[in-house]
Amino acid sequence: MTDRYAVFGNPLSHTKSPFIHAAFAAQFGEDMTYEAIEAPVDGFEAAVRAFFAAGGKGLNVTVPFKVAAEAMADEALEAANICGASNCLKFENGRIIADNFDGVGLVRDIEVNFGVELKGKRMLFAGAGGATRGALGPFLEAGVAEIWIANRTIDKAEAVAQLLGPRGSIHACGYNAIDRGFDVVLNATSASLLGECPPVPSIAFEGTTLAYEMVYGKGKTPFLRLAEANGADQIADGVGMLVEQAALAFAWWRGKRPDTAPVIEALTIPLQ
Repeated sequence: MTDRYAVFGNPLSHTKSPFIHAAFAAQFGEDMTYEAIEAPVDGFEAAVRAFFAAGGKGLNVTVPFKVAAEAMADEALEAANICGASNCLKFENGRIIADNFDGVGLVRDIEVNFGVELKGKRMLFAGAGGATRGALGPFLEAGVAEIWIANRTIDKAEAVAQLLGPRGSIHACGYNAIDRGFDVVLNATSASLLGECPPVPSIAFEGTTLAYEMVYGKGKTPFLRLAEANGADQIADGVGMLVEQAALAFAWWRGKRPDTAPVIEALTIPLQ
């Protein structure tokens, strides 16, 4: 019987996940399907349970359901538990298990695909939402020396910093308090989806090895243009993160680690 997988979100018109997982399945000749399911905003849990009841094996979760996915699971593995959000579920022995591969996928994209070693680096996250929360643990495990989280609402940044504060050097601030440069600067806000730029000051890009836009498929966003204009050595969008986290999910479900390079190449839009 063909195994069923899916991505749940709302909206989902932009999703590349079916293409990615079809490419992964083709690498191994796996007998599986993968579909996009736009769940009702107020009906996520019911939709997930119906999918698993109908024989679904696993699913990816995107906005706005990541927190709800972690909360409904019978078991949340460490990455999901720490940040209180899950981007991946699987159904096993009658139980729903939650994990989160966003941060690990992002770290792999930066270190493997862009060749930027994170150990000892100073990092700045613009934004204090779920994307930042999911990435903190893997970055600390990679040996990052210091992480700053900048947000328009400082209280929100402070709350995120406290999640993993005991594990490393994590600080919160407003954008106007940034007065020096960082090795890696990441835009984890939704500003680029609106063609806007977070108010990161130019000084943040002094000595920057990599400026990373977590949104993908938007070309050279205002954030990346700002970084480039202020001397960042490399700029990147989030397509590699998207594919790398998908590969980790596929391996968790199927026990096989796909080759991500050809899929990243197929989805990459030149940053022009």
